Amino acid sequence: MRNSASRSSPAMRHRTGCDGNAQRLSAFTDVRDLQRQLKAQGVALLNEADESTTGLASFVAVDPDGNPVLVDQHV
Repeated sequence: MRNSASRSSPAMRHRTGCDGNAQRLSAFTDVRDLQRQLKAQGVALLNEADESTTGLASFVAVDPDGNPVLVDQHV
């Protein structure tokens, strides 16, 4: 059963561009590339990053159980 509270706050967060200590990575997959890959696989998105931009961006995908997952890029 889906938890309606989970729709307003992501159950999981995935950051791109930095490690677990918020240190910038020298190489990473841009959040917009991840978004395009997930969309091509049919993953539902609650909101999307603007693909005409670079740098900071985020999107929220929905996992198979209906939980939102925030994918966030800080660089």
